[in-house]
Amino acid sequence: MPIGDDTHATRRHLPHLTKPGRTYFVTYSTRDRFVMSPESRTIALNCCLHEHMLTCWLHTVVIMPDHVHMLFVPHEQWTVARIMRRIKGVSARLINERLQAKGPVWEEESFDRILRSDEDVNRKGDYIANNPVRAGMVAVPEEYPWLWQEWRTGDAACPPPDQAPISCLSTNGKMPPLS
Repeated sequence: MPIGDDTHATRRHLPHLTKPGRTYFVTYSTRDRFVMSPESRTIALNCCLHEHMLTCWLHTVVIMPDHVHMLFVPHEQWTVARIMRRIKGVSARLINERLQAKGPVWEEESFDRILRSDEDVNRKGDYIANNPVRAGMVAVPEEYPWLWQEWRTGDAACPPPDQAPISCLSTNGKMPPLS
């Protein structure tokens, strides 16, 4: 449903706004707040990183034990919904393969919010990065292994399989086709 010249709204259980060229703050949770193993968090992080520069410009991502926060700008032909389907779908499949499990890993919907034009991306990214500190898991964000910030880490996408314990690539060494 259009709510402006360039803004559209959709709703399932949560409201979702889409506006081209804007930065989104997205949060999604594991199903029933299941606590992920360190290996599962690495898979989730690598799948998020793989999308950087491919479907979106990723500013920040933190994988908490039972939820994920991301800050990104979708590329022109991509929507938040399509990006999230890719990340959640591939990561769920890989996590299930690793755990020899079946079924949903993530809640169906994600919470997403468009940053206001006056909100500072780096400040919002720092807020996200401090989530593990606020949770008492580390003293400073840099100690948390499942955190990535583009302006601190660089613009590299998913680490190569030989440099990451778990790759976001499938077992045949290729990402699923873009859909």
